Amino acid sequence: MKSRKIDRFRIEMLIRELKSKRGRGTELISLYIPAGRPIGEVMSVLRDEYSTATNIKDRTTRHHVLEALTSIMQRLKLFRATPPNGLIIFAGYVAGSAPGDEKMEIHVLEPPQTLRTWLYRCDSRFHTDILEDMIAVKETYGLIALDRGEAAFGVLRGKFLDVVEEITSGIPGKHRAGGQSARRFERIHNQLVHEFYKRIGEHANRIFLPIEDLKGIIVGGPGPAKDEFVDGDYLHYKLKEKILGVFDIG
Repeated sequence: MKSRKIDRFRIEMLIRELKSKRGRGTELISLYIPAGRPIGEVMSVLRDEYSTATNIKDRTTRHHVLEALTSIMQRLKLFRATPPNGLIIFAGYVAGSAPGDEKMEIHVLEPPQTLRTWLYRCDSRFHTDILEDMIAVKETYGLIALDRGEAAFGVLRGKFLDVVEEITSGIPGKHRAGGQSARRFERIHNQLVHEFYKRIGEHANRIFLPIEDLKGIIVGGPGPAKDEFVDGDYLHYKLKEKILGVFDIG
């Protein structure tokens, strides 16, 4: 938890610094790369932006934008893949006290939460809104969506949803035969369902118990599994006390 607070403090300091800076023109680039976006795809977009920027009429602005794009692409070449949480880059010539005093700056950071938003913006200021929202103090909720075949676990912080994990049960469909064979299969099937619910509980405990600011847990699913899970003894009692509701999402 201490390291998270340090990271938060550093990001807050960077945001304050970035918000105080201005460009001579629309030449400060803010780039938000969401988790999972291929680096090659991002490079292709930037090359297109570079080609477009060559048509900027003002010679100084054109030079500054092209230099900023070049710096960003050089940094991206150091990454084989986008980091797990995504990537944020701020780059451009920041205005000095007088014309001609502009200084090139580039800031590259991995966001503190999973980034889902793509943004490329060339403006007279850096766009820090998305990053600011990520570190804003906000309520945190746990989400569990399940049926007898699979389950997913998510963490919702403000507007940001992070799907942490997904698991499957591997339970076969119900047997159609009658008699003792059907009853025996039913017992085995129910035992497998019970074991899967235990696994769901273990995963939920591991994911949600360490979250100190967890306000509550919402459970959903298309069938009776969600109620069977909540009614059973599968979740840690501290998490069970935080269940806010069980919803049909079929």
